[in-house]
Amino acid sequence: MPFITVGSENSGPIDIYFEDHGAGRPVVLIHGFPFNGATWEKQTLALLNAGYRVITYDRRGFGNSGQPTFGYDYDTFAADLKMLMDQLDLRDAVLVGHSMGTGEVTRYLGAYGSERVSRAVLLAPLAPFLLKTPDNPEGVEQKLFDGFKQAIMADRFAFLTSFCDNFFNYKQNKGRLVSEEAYRAHWHIGAQASAKGTLDCVDAWLTDFRADLPRIDVPVLIVQGDADAVLPFPATGQRLAPMLPDSNLITLRGAPHGIPWTNADEVNRAMIEFIGTRAMAHA
Repeated sequence: MPFITVGSENSGPIDIYFEDHGAGRPVVLIHGFPFNGATWEKQTLALLNAGYRVITYDRRGFGNSGQPTFGYDYDTFAADLKMLMDQLDLRDAVLVGHSMGTGEVTRYLGAYGSERVSRAVLLAPLAPFLLKTPDNPEGVEQKLFDGFKQAIMADRFAFLTSFCDNFFNYKQNKGRLVSEEAYRAHWHIGAQASAKGTLDCVDAWLTDFRADLPRIDVPVLIVQGDADAVLPFPATGQRLAPMLPDSNLITLRGAPHGIPWTNADEVNRAMIEFIGTRAMAHA
C-alpha cells in the first residue's frame, strides 16, 4: 500500500495512506469526519470514467493512516496535504473536500496558495467559522461541541450511531437515499478511527477560516443540502458563498449532510461540469 511519511511519534513514523488511480488532470478527494477515503467510492468511479486521475487519502488518525496522539488541527492537516501534493508533484489539481475535508482545502489554499491548484470543490463545507462568538453571532453555541466530546469519551460507538443518523437524516432517507447496509458500512469505517483523533477533531471544527478566504484565488464550487443536520446550511455554505466572489453555490433541496453518498449523481454531475469536459481533463 502506498504511504507518505509526514512526521514521527516516539519511535514510530506517522504515515499517510493514499490511493492514486487513473490519468489526466489530478483530482484530490479529502474525506469527512469520522470516515476515510473509502467513502469516496461513488465519486472515484465517476471521475475515473470521466478521464481524471483520482487521488484519495486517509487523514491522520483515520483509515489506514497512522494514528498519532497529536496533530489534529488544520495547520497540521494542511501541512500533511502539502506533503502529499509535493511528493506526487501534482499540478493543475482540483481539491475536493467533504465536510471536515473542506477545512483542509480552505487552510491549504490560505496557507500555501494555488501554485498547484486550479479549482476547488467544497461539499457541505465547514467554513467560514462554526463557533458562535461576539463577532460571529451566526455560529453555533460552544455547549453543543462540548456535548459531542462528552459523548465520544463516554461511548464513542454510540456517538457514531447518533452521528450516522444525522449524517444521512436516516429516519427520513432510509431505504430511499441510503440503505441499511450503506449506513452500517459508514459506521464500521468510522469505528476504525483513532479514539484520540475522533475526540480531538471536534476542537478542529471550531477553526476560524475567515482569514483564509480572501487568499483563495481559484474558482470554487460549493454544494450543500439545505436539510444538513450536521453543519447547518445557513451558518456554513449559504453564508460562505458571498465571501468567495469567484464561487458558485448549488443547493440540494432536502438533502442531508452525507451528499457524496445520498446525492451522488447530482454531486458528480455538478463537480464534473465545474472541473471541465473530458477533453479538458487531459489538457
